[in-house]
Amino acid sequence: NHPKKSTLIYHTMKRKMEETKKIPVTVLTGFLGSGKTTLLNHILNDNTHGMKFAVIENEFGEIGVDEKIIPEAVDEEVIEVMNGCICCTVRGDLVEALKRLHKRMDKFDGVIIETTGLADPAPVVQTFFVDEDIPTMYSLDSVITVVDAKVILDRLAEEKPEGVENEAVEQVCFADKILLNKTDLADETKLKKIEGEVRKLNPTAPILRCMHSNITPKELLNIRAFDLKRVLDFDPEFLDPDQEHEHDATVSSVSCRIKGNVNQHMLSRWIGRLIQEDGANLYRYKGILAIKGVEEKFIFQGVGMLFDGNISDMKWNVPESERENIFVFIGKNLDHQWLRDCFEACIVSDQLRFKVGDKVQANIGEYTNGTIKKLWDDGNAYRIELDADKTNVYAPIDVDTYVKAR
Repeated sequence: NHPKKSTLIYHTMKRKMEETKKIPVTVLTGFLGSGKTTLLNHILNDNTHGMKFAVIENEFGEIGVDEKIIPEAVDEEVIEVMNGCICCTVRGDLVEALKRLHKRMDKFDGVIIETTGLADPAPVVQTFFVDEDIPTMYSLDSVITVVDAKVILDRLAEEKPEGVENEAVEQVCFADKILLNKTDLADETKLKKIEGEVRKLNPTAPILRCMHSNITPKELLNIRAFDLKRVLDFDPEFLDPDQEHEHDATVSSVSCRIKGNVNQHMLSRWIGRLIQEDGANLYRYKGILAIKGVEEKFIFQGVGMLFDGNISDMKWNVPESERENIFVFIGKNLDHQWLRDCFEACIVSDQLRFKVGDKVQANIGEYTNGTIKKLWDDGNAYRIELDADKTNVYAPIDVDTYVKAR
């Protein structure tokens, strides 16, 4: 009887083309009227970055970029606009549009995708991980979310019918940088409140204040926010260890800093099971971990069910006993305390709750009687033989969710 294993869905991008040949893609998102189009026009009119862009309007039925640039009744997919940039309106599949654009790659240095204000950015982001060819042609550079200081608090608080996403919340959650726009329409107290609410949802994205979407393009272009190494840059000061520990029925972020060294097998099995069972509720997550017996930092990040992580070439510069793990999960229906407890259970400890021969209940969808057969089997805390049919199953980590006393 082979134990059932939860497999970690590692997503490894093809490395066929050199990184330098890949075309960087910036995704602009934000609610209707927040200032995305104004920002796009600033970037296209700016002569300091020296880049030409292909602009993809991921819209349906709206007039893109600017009425003066793109006529309403244009049927062609690709139009030359100012600065020799090209612009296309995607009414169909983004993947196909990107592949067609790639044939004209000699005409531009980067791609900007402007999403419709009502769009959840997740499908756009996932395009760069799911399709086999796209990661060889393009690198997702960053997701920039523009929020309107005047109305964003109302948008974030808006109650939606069950099963309907709050797009404004998702746009904040997926951001690598957030532009707090129209700051002239709110006083300092309100701006601080907005920054506080945004940080609750996305503790790691820097917030840049601006008026009329006026921001230096170099703050937004070629920042490589999706590189695993950029995860190392996220500021742990954003992480509040004293966040309330409730099971939040809405969208929230849970962050954690824990000293110690992680058992790599336990961690990968737990994350694998978490992604399989809860991936639909996870928007973005990232972390820097200390793996027991490994001198380098383990860096990971993910979008939904797509996980990307590996041991980096960045060595820890503190003794093993001083290393600190940092992670952030952003999603909905997150049980903050459970996530922390599971992670803490992956920290290497000499002490397990049960010993071989103990009678327990294993969670295989429901709690089922079994007996502990082995400790630390293939990186799992326990191998358990079920009483009923003698099947062997694993409990990846030592918490009640997976195994409890009878």
